[in-house]
Amino acid sequence: MKKKIVTFGELLLRFSKPGQLRLTQGDLFTSKYGGSEANVAVSLATQGEEVTYITRLPDTPVGHAGAMNLAQLGVNTSQVLYGGQRIGTYYFEPAAGMRAAKVIYDRSGSAYYDLRPGMIPWRQILRDCDYFHVSGITAAISQQAAEATFEALDIADELGVTVCFDINYRKNLWKYAGAEPRETLSRMLSRCDMMFGDAIEFEWLSQHAQPPFTAVDSHFQMQMQEYGQWFQELHARYPRVKQWMMGMRNIVNSNHHTLTALLFADDTLLQAPIIDIPDVVDPVGVGDAFMGGWLHAISLFPADRQQQLDYSLAAAALKNTIPGDFNLSTESEILAVMRGNYSVSTLYKQIE
Repeated sequence: MKKKIVTFGELLLRFSKPGQLRLTQGDLFTSKYGGSEANVAVSLATQGEEVTYITRLPDTPVGHAGAMNLAQLGVNTSQVLYGGQRIGTYYFEPAAGMRAAKVIYDRSGSAYYDLRPGMIPWRQILRDCDYFHVSGITAAISQQAAEATFEALDIADELGVTVCFDINYRKNLWKYAGAEPRETLSRMLSRCDMMFGDAIEFEWLSQHAQPPFTAVDSHFQMQMQEYGQWFQELHARYPRVKQWMMGMRNIVNSNHHTLTALLFADDTLLQAPIIDIPDVVDPVGVGDAFMGGWLHAISLFPADRQQQLDYSLAAAALKNTIPGDFNLSTESEILAVMRGNYSVSTLYKQIE
C-alpha cells in the first residue's frame, strides 16, 4: 500500500556553464530545475510513491514550466501556489581537479521568499498524509517563510503526521534581520520524528567535534563508539526524534568520493557499507536522494532497518552519477547498487 507523502520547499532554477567551464567563462548557460525538497519529491515519484510537492511559484511561463517539469516526472503539483514576481535561482560551478565547487544563491524577493502564514491550506493538504518532509532551508529564506514553515509543522503535529526533517544548514542563506539559524533549526527539530543531516551539520548543531571520516576506499574503520555517544547526546536533547540519520562523504578528489551513512534508532547504531564512487558526475542533491530512498525503504523493508539504511545510501550513491539536482534512479537500479551488482551491464539488463 502506497504512503501519502508531502514535501514542502522552494523550487529553484539552476544555472551552470557547459562542461567544466567556470561561471566567468563562455556565453552560454544551461538550466535545470531543482531544490532540496523538490529533489526528494522527484526521487520518491521515480520509485513509485504517491508524493505531493508544495511551493509558491510566480504565475509566469518560467514558474509554470517548473511545475510542469515536476509533473512530468510523476510528482503531484496540483496544490502549488502561484503568485509573486520571480523564481529563486542558483548558479553552480562544478569542481574540477583541485578546484572546489561553487554555489551562488539568488533567492531574495522570490515567490517563495514572500510566502506567508495562511497562504497554504495545510489542513486540507495534510489530511490523511503519512509523512511530511521539510528541511531547514524552508526557514532560512525569509522571516515570513520561516513563520509559514512553523505553521505547517504545527498543523502536521496537530494531525498526527510523521515529520521527516533534513537539517540542510546553509549559512549563506540566513540573511534576514534577526535570523537565528541554530535556535530556529532546533525549534524545527523539536517538532520532528526523524532527522537527516551530514556529519558537518551534526557537528554544527551539537557543537560536538566529528570523529574523522577519511575513507579512500571501502576498508575504512569507523569510530562507532564515539558516534554512538554523539547520537545519544542529541537524542537526550531532542527526545521526540526517534530516527537519526547521518550521511558522510569523503572527497578524495573532485570526481572520486566515498560515502557511508549511520542510523541511530531504539538505542542501536547501524552503519551502511562504505561505497566507493570513482567517477562522480554531479554531487548536488545526494542528501535529498538519501531521504527519497529512506521514505521509500520504510515500506520496502518495513521490519529491517539495516536494509532501509543500505537502500538509502545506495540511492544517494547513484545520484552522483546523474547530472542535475534530481535522482532519477528506479527502485530496481537502487537495489542493484545496494546488493553490489552495479556494473553498467547489470543496470542495462535491469532496464531491459
